[in-house]
Amino acid sequence: MAANVETMFYTGRKAPWHGLGTSVLEAPTSKSALELAGLNWTVIQKDFICDDGIPVLGFKANVRDNDNRILGVVTDRYKVVQNQEAFAFTDELLGEGVTYETAGSLQEGRRTWILAKLPQRYIISGDEVTPYLVFMNSHDGTGAIKAAMTPIRVVCQNTLNLALSTAKRSWSTNHVGDIRGKMEDARYTLLYADTYMAELGRSIDQMNRQKLTDKQVYEYIDALFPLIDNATEQQLKNLRRMKEEVKDRYFSAPDLQHVGKTAYRFVNAVSDFATHSKPLRERANYRENLFARTVDGNAMIDKAYALVTAV
Repeated sequence: MAANVETMFYTGRKAPWHGLGTSVLEAPTSKSALELAGLNWTVIQKDFICDDGIPVLGFKANVRDNDNRILGVVTDRYKVVQNQEAFAFTDELLGEGVTYETAGSLQEGRRTWILAKLPQRYIISGDEVTPYLVFMNSHDGTGAIKAAMTPIRVVCQNTLNLALSTAKRSWSTNHVGDIRGKMEDARYTLLYADTYMAELGRSIDQMNRQKLTDKQVYEYIDALFPLIDNATEQQLKNLRRMKEEVKDRYFSAPDLQHVGKTAYRFVNAVSDFATHSKPLRERANYRENLFARTVDGNAMIDKAYALVTAV
């Protein structure tokens, strides 16, 4: 990850992503967050010209103004969303009381992100759950603009961004067309945070009422980690390790001791594994991909939720 994080800040004492970034004691305002994150630069679109001086029609170069770094080559239909606009969007969307927890740039400025803490506080089935807004943007033409609300279970920092069929929590669009109009659509999607949290609360209450036997837990874990055809001994060993780790989190995690043996406890154990477990092979962009799942959703958590709700 060290090669992928360019600049960032974070709040609190524990640094994410291998200790990179500038630590601040409090979640700052959007103006100070922009500066602390090293995002106080703009993208300028310039004509793309070959070495022989002939312009390439239909394409532009996205250039960072503070160091003239080319972030990407895009079509002339591409609309830039500046870092300042991203912060202004979250300010306007979330209103008074929003605080910024972390922000920064990845891959030498080609991708940027903002994580903002919403002012609302929810108590669901005795657990404090705090919603966050994640805004991810790209300047190289390879990614969409994405925004999503991600609930975090405070006691263990597990994500509870479940794929509910009855409420939306995310929005995305490409860098073409009427960007301002599209971002207005995002406002209408994400302003319904209370709707998602209400549906999440109902789902958690239902899971808390759904008792599980140990046999069911083992069956669900087997379904999460099915055997691979013609698996090697190493693959079988890895599967056994992951299964045992989820079992250990379900039966022994300190933050789940007050929770009965229920579907909610199982989904939390899987979320704890998916959110915090060290991967079998830690690639350079592992944590970047993990953070991206706060927007896109985590397939393993969604599968666990689908397993228990299919009953």
